[in-house]
Amino acid sequence: MNKLKIVMTGGGSAGHVTPNLALVPKLKGLGYEIEYIGTKNGIERSIIEKEKIKYNIIASGKLRRYIDIKNFSDPFKVVLGIFQAINILRKKKPNIVFSKGGFVSVPVVMAAHFCRIPVIAHESDITPGLANRISVPYCTKVCVTFPESLKNIKNNKGMLTGTPIRDELFQGSRIKGLEICGFNGDKPVLMIIGGSLGSKVINDAVREELNELLKRYNVVHICGKGNLDKDLLKVKGYKQFEYISTELPHVMNAADLVISRAGANVIFELLALKKPNLLIPLSKKSSRGDQILNAQSFEKNGYSMVIQEEEITSGVIFNKITELEKHQEKYKEAMNSSPAQNGVENIINIIDKYKRIY
Repeated sequence: MNKLKIVMTGGGSAGHVTPNLALVPKLKGLGYEIEYIGTKNGIERSIIEKEKIKYNIIASGKLRRYIDIKNFSDPFKVVLGIFQAINILRKKKPNIVFSKGGFVSVPVVMAAHFCRIPVIAHESDITPGLANRISVPYCTKVCVTFPESLKNIKNNKGMLTGTPIRDELFQGSRIKGLEICGFNGDKPVLMIIGGSLGSKVINDAVREELNELLKRYNVVHICGKGNLDKDLLKVKGYKQFEYISTELPHVMNAADLVISRAGANVIFELLALKKPNLLIPLSKKSSRGDQILNAQSFEKNGYSMVIQEEEITSGVIFNKITELEKHQEKYKEAMNSSPAQNGVENIINIIDKYKRIY
């Protein structure tokens, strides 16, 4: 039998890429040769190439729900991407394709279907994103994170697996995390993370209350590319990063409390690490509302405190964080009792079950 091969895809944000990496060690252990398909300038390229995984480039248009002049040209890029992906898949002859969503995944999934290669997709959020909604008819199975998601996947394709979480996330060292941030451990550590692209709303709100927060906490702020505040670079007890990857497990381990967006990947990482958290979901003004649903689910289960963007006024962040700190044991207890699990093994089993044997 030929060596097993898998092609992975997904992009547009780190949340559509990093869960793929959680599967890589197990796939390699099963003997899979791994390659990736993404766009030339997508965030997925730098992340994947750092892992020394063969990266194949295709064209892909962005899928938008709003009026934009590029809506007229991008469908042609998607079509071009489909033909490019077909050419790659015919050469590589993978046993299976795994898609994490994002606009780059659509041409790859369609191409795999055309080439009669099984496709396993994963949807992190309660409701499928536009890319996954387009892709579902061409998928063999769709793995989901929330039980509530199963009703959104038709034709009995949905399978509840949980979300894949990288093993290294559990190997973080609090001492290393404090060293990376330049903290001495004299105060609780508050971590702010607004997603891989950052959040202006959260960044501005935290910096407005920074002086008050620093009286009680050391603050590590992952603010997104281009969002460093140079005037605050030398402020004692406040460490800014645009984006971190290899250091993230250590920094997350050092955190006592977390302020975060409510993307499914990050909130399940916080759940797995039992980090009391305040979620500020992306509003419906700039999203399809998936983070609001994610946050509602976590709030209902007692894993998270939640405020909406519209509720952010002067002093709210400090008041909510001190309240979270006061009741942190209650949140840790709920998270310790959670039935949610690391989805790596479940997803790997599905990939191995539905692979095509040449």
